Amino acid sequence: MQSGIPFPDISPEIFSISLFGIEFALRWYALAYIAGLLIGWRLAVAAVRRPALWPDDTPPMTPRQVEDLLTWIILGVVVGGRLGAVLFYHPGYYFANPGQIIQIWNGGMAFHGGLLGVVLATLLYCRRHHLPEISTADMLAMATPVGLFLGRIANFVNAELWGRPTDVPWGVIFPGGLAQDCGQPLGELCARHPSQLYEALLEGLLLGLVLLWLAFRRSAFKRPALVAGVFFAGYGIGRFVVEFFRQPDIQFQSPGNPLGLALQVDGYGLTMGQLLNLPMIMGGVLAILWAMRWSRSAVA
Repeated sequence: MQSGIPFPDISPEIFSISLFGIEFALRWYALAYIAGLLIGWRLAVAAVRRPALWPDDTPPMTPRQVEDLLTWIILGVVVGGRLGAVLFYHPGYYFANPGQIIQIWNGGMAFHGGLLGVVLATLLYCRRHHLPEISTADMLAMATPVGLFLGRIANFVNAELWGRPTDVPWGVIFPGGLAQDCGQPLGELCARHPSQLYEALLEGLLLGLVLLWLAFRRSAFKRPALVAGVFFAGYGIGRFVVEFFRQPDIQFQSPGNPLGLALQVDGYGLTMGQLLNLPMIMGGVLAILWAMRWSRSAVA
């Protein structure tokens, strides 16, 4: 067996109860979603309660409207995240088993699908209440990384979405991480990159601290689209880098494609995660450039 850090004995379930023969369980993954949404909501409320942070000293909405928007966001996250997992990563499986599409308690959510769901829900809410979409996007971007951080920690607890085989000292031996693809005897386990923790640090902690600093210390909200642009570009770059260490999804692997590359572009392999993040990086950079140009023209 390859050397590595044994996976800690952590149950994915915090507790479970049985009522009338039906078992209900609270999982760390569900708690991460709930805590991320609640903390993000409080961050957004804290921001709109400080008018001096916003263009013309006018927040995009009231604290009560932030609370109302939270309901729309929850629906966007759940519906969009689930449909993203179905359409982007496992279409063949779910189309063959359509009854499992709604069984979100069994896992299976995609960030990019959830993001699209949140964008659509936010646009509908803003247009219904005649609120500024760009400043609202900045507010939500600032509040999002905490949920990403908690979600990736929950992925680690669930021993899912692990990394590629590795011999680095901090490699983790995940349960179920069979070693056929790392030269170990069949049935044995091998150490892998804890890519969930890499993502938690890059997309969650680091990106979150940068956005909070920009928003509350550098008056970035006064430049509409700047915070949202930094979020999109920062998440996209972080995820793109981590994909080099993350094990690609099984549907993109084949005997002739051992690294699980989704597409070959000029000899370079791109995973599905990297393909989905290229538009985010480009869109984020364009948003940053637009925000900086807008701020210069406003001063002039």
